[in-house]
Amino acid sequence: MTVLQIDIETYSSIDLIKSGVYRYVEAADFEILLFAYAYDDEPVTVIDLTAFEDLPDFILHDLTDPGVIKTAFNAAFERTCIAKHYGIVCDPVQWRCTSVHSLSLGLPGNLGSTATVLNLVAQKDTKGKALIKYFSVPCKPTKVNGQRERNYPHHDPEKWEDYKSYCVQDVVVERAVRKKLERFPVPEKEWRLWALDQRINDRGVRLNRAFVENAIACGAQCKERMIEEAKELTGLDNPNSDAQLKVWLSENGLEADSLAKEFMDILLDAAPSEETRRALELRQEMGKTSNSKYDAMARTICADDRVRGILQFCGANRTWRWAGRIVQMHNLPQNHLKDLELARETLLNGEFDFLEMLFGAPPFVMSQLVRTALIPSDGCRFIVSDFAAIEARVIAWLADELWVLDVFQGHGKIYEATAARMFGIAFESIVKGHENYRFRAPGKVATLACGFGGGRAALEKMDKGKEIPEDQYEGLVKQWRQANPNIRKLWYRAEDAAMEAVRMKSTVKLAHGVQYRYEAGTLFADLPSGHSLAYPQAAIKLDTKFDKDGLTFFAQDDRNQWSQQRTWGGTLVENLVQAIARDCLAESLMRLDKAGYVIPLHVHDEVVLDVPWENDVLVDDVTSIMSRPIDWAPGLPLKAAGFETDFYMKD
Repeated sequence: MTVLQIDIETYSSIDLIKSGVYRYVEAADFEILLFAYAYDDEPVTVIDLTAFEDLPDFILHDLTDPGVIKTAFNAAFERTCIAKHYGIVCDPVQWRCTSVHSLSLGLPGNLGSTATVLNLVAQKDTKGKALIKYFSVPCKPTKVNGQRERNYPHHDPEKWEDYKSYCVQDVVVERAVRKKLERFPVPEKEWRLWALDQRINDRGVRLNRAFVENAIACGAQCKERMIEEAKELTGLDNPNSDAQLKVWLSENGLEADSLAKEFMDILLDAAPSEETRRALELRQEMGKTSNSKYDAMARTICADDRVRGILQFCGANRTWRWAGRIVQMHNLPQNHLKDLELARETLLNGEFDFLEMLFGAPPFVMSQLVRTALIPSDGCRFIVSDFAAIEARVIAWLADELWVLDVFQGHGKIYEATAARMFGIAFESIVKGHENYRFRAPGKVATLACGFGGGRAALEKMDKGKEIPEDQYEGLVKQWRQANPNIRKLWYRAEDAAMEAVRMKSTVKLAHGVQYRYEAGTLFADLPSGHSLAYPQAAIKLDTKFDKDGLTFFAQDDRNQWSQQRTWGGTLVENLVQAIARDCLAESLMRLDKAGYVIPLHVHDEVVLDVPWENDVLVDDVTSIMSRPIDWAPGLPLKAAGFETDFYMKD
């Protein structure tokens, strides 16, 4: 099949990074400046649309021809821009994304880094960033250009020629990357899933614009009041400054190396006076990150009140899970307000003081309400459905921890069953009102914290309600491991299999269709669903911390640097479990789409459906689709639960 490689350069007054491509193309001044393309191995051609050059008719035809595969690095950008500029439908079924292909192999998601890591002859032009800033975004007025808001080619013809060369070079590099990766193709099933993902992102999810605007106004009013209180309390010019507040705290008897949120509880406990405690509380309330999501919503919302492009396919490339983008929906707090609907209506009506009187500090309240800004389309309600304890089910299935599988095939009360097994008490006694109910909390925390080799630190992190005395953490770890011997064995079996595959450059089977395979310097974890996780540049190296050989591979670190990383069996199993759970969600998305459901959003292991009120579909119909057995995972007991709602929320 013919492949058409494409790269474009564009202009818009909307910030692409902050607002996303869908809002970007809605700007009245959006336009494509340059359109570079190449068929298969042919030379690259660039069309300068600013010079009134027209895209050839055969290109316009091929953009919608299903017999021609269109490809780009981050194809979602090219698809969306081309569709807007030319007023055509760019069917994602006809496209392939080289960035997704790169991510699927554990490589970076940006073109320059990928080309560098692959050590290609063709490399991205380093002038690009400056040229994009000059021609593709608004410029600040200067003494030279007066009120000029953007630079055109005639303002610097030499730079414009460089920009055209840069666009051509991007096609050259993208093609070189694509050809390099062809040895390890993305399965066609995954490309079909990506096409569905693109349609979900194209559709987007509706926001209540008035709700978002009121949330921002309420936050601004509250923050201004808190800053004034903090100024009066501390005497500081800027009490929101870490440096100034640390000095003030030190002068008032509290040394604070860091004011990061993970240290705030410790500092509050150590506060020597009511004044220092209140200063810290104000700092904590002013730093509520969830409220910044309202700003992201306001920047991203499209003319039809929908927010789009907030899911990235294979964004978490170690597991192929989706990642959140722009409006980050993957790290929201639970909603625990007693009357969520009343709080929501109060904010929507602009009754900010009444909201605080009823529910407490506005930053806390608004962080609880973020989800509720998302609403169904007109004439619809949301059906929200998610998998029950999906990771606990997958790891038990993968490890053949039969007693856990029996629980999930029966009553499903894994926290109570775990507690009964850990503490040697009757399962039936772990009910509210009985003294043994106190064991449910450690059973739950241990189940959530220990499955991937977590120890004391994992328990402490997962024990958010501080229901367990700290001196019991280490004992609970041992009890959980004794209760789940096959899961514990799986960590070491996975590590041994992966290391043997690397050491022997071979394929080693693990369990239930999972195998480790070493090929061309990369360790692959082949999954039963048909795709593979990748660990580039895998090697066996001495781990001086434990004085034994360990498994290493290369990946981008927190600073986006390509660096060597270590892993072990617990983390390998975590990758497998999360990847298989992702594949279960993928199966459900495809099934729900085939059944005619409209999917505006999914988050982690949860789907959100837009269902017309006149459609008498019941929640049970949706959960039954998600609970249906999967061919490639025989014996995996899936179960979903759901509910209907007029706005997005956690049940």
